[in-house]
Amino acid sequence: MTASEQDFAAFYDATWRRTVACAYAVTGEVGAAEEAAQEAYTRAWPRWSKLSTYDDPGAWVRQVATRQAISGWRRRRTARAFLVRSRPPESQPPPDETTVALVTALRQLPEAQRRALVLHHLAGFSVADIAKAERCPEGTVKARLSRGRAALVPLLGGTQNGEPSHA
Repeated sequence: MTASEQDFAAFYDATWRRTVACAYAVTGEVGAAEEAAQEAYTRAWPRWSKLSTYDDPGAWVRQVATRQAISGWRRRRTARAFLVRSRPPESQPPPDETTVALVTALRQLPEAQRRALVLHHLAGFSVADIAKAERCPEGTVKARLSRGRAALVPLLGGTQNGEPSHA
């Protein structure tokens, strides 16, 4: 390794952290700050014979790194803005009649029964999991499910004499 290479390596080791810190202050992202710092040192090396004569060659590198960071931030901001303009958010279809009826009926139930029904039938939790989450015995969860189902039948237009219903 030549004396110039050793001198640059020592400069790099001594100034790296501060250079990254300056770039990080602009980007707020460590990865982007490190990339900006790397680019600055890459640009500094071919100019090292001249930069090494400066009073503070680290200031030159920090300025280049900061400009790189700002440039990268602007590119990312422009790209995000373009993506937002070019691709409108996907619209969701409105809920169907069955979903609206179910939600309306669930709102009329006591909260504990509603939670038990939703967790068990819609979210797929077991009775044991619900009991653990609700901090109650499994028998209590089973009773809430049974009472909730019975309360839903007339709210959804079904009957309890064995005919099919939404519940």
